[in-house]
Amino acid sequence: MRLQDEPDLPAQINIVPMIDVIFAILTFFIMSTLFLTRSEGLPVNLPKAATGQTERPAQVTVTIDKSGKMFLDKQVISIEQLENGVRQKVQPQQQMMVVINADEGVNHGQVVAVMDKVRRVEGAKLAIATQKP
Repeated sequence: MRLQDEPDLPAQINIVPMIDVIFAILTFFIMSTLFLTRSEGLPVNLPKAATGQTERPAQVTVTIDKSGKMFLDKQVISIEQLENGVRQKVQPQQQMMVVINADEGVNHGQVVAVMDKVRRVEGAKLAIATQKP
């Protein structure tokens, strides 16, 4: 006598663990792309301007912090060396964007002096970094 055979159950694939893995990978990629921002200047409190426009990425950034220290692409520089420093970074026959990234507490005269030095360099276009209010 033969025991009654169990009915054949169709094969099943449990996809819940696969969905968990996919969501974990997706979360990893989303979180990692949040940290891929590129910052050329040092952090300062930028002044607010409602009419400010977003420019293409700058090639050279002149930063003036609250204490009045000046940096050319994160390297300390004096006002006397600024013109030659920018001139060395300008490629022949190409326009270069020079962004002034000055703290709002910096003396207006110092910003004008930086603008004057940058304007003396051939091929350098000038922009001032602002923040929207």
